[in-house]
Amino acid sequence: MTQKRPEKFNIDKKFSLFSDHFRPKIVAALNGQHFKLAKIKGEFPWHTHPDADEMFLIWRGEIRLEFRTHSVSLTAGEAIIVPKGTEHRPIAHKEAEIILIEPEGVKNTGDNSQDELYSAPDNIWI
Repeated sequence: MTQKRPEKFNIDKKFSLFSDHFRPKIVAALNGQHFKLAKIKGEFPWHTHPDADEMFLIWRGEIRLEFRTHSVSLTAGEAIIVPKGTEHRPIAHKEAEIILIEPEGVKNTGDNSQDELYSAPDNIWI
């Protein structure tokens, strides 16, 4: 069995490669999980991921993650895990850079998979 050679990557450099909002880009895959980068600004629609937990790690900026019962403010260096089936939406008044860790194949719009404005193309690597 041939083992792949480990390669490092620079997160800031990866963020510099794109400018669109709410369009996650895959940077790495490990153990069935995707490590994604996204820039967000504005309000994302309410949605759930019925079969997958989702981790938000704030790299730069500040976001508010809203749930139907409460909201959580997050700043750079903070993270939260949204349990599968939990309705949520991220909001950023100014541009924020976030890291998402979630199972391969998870759509950014979750159960709203047909949202024409916010549905990101799947499997975009940078």
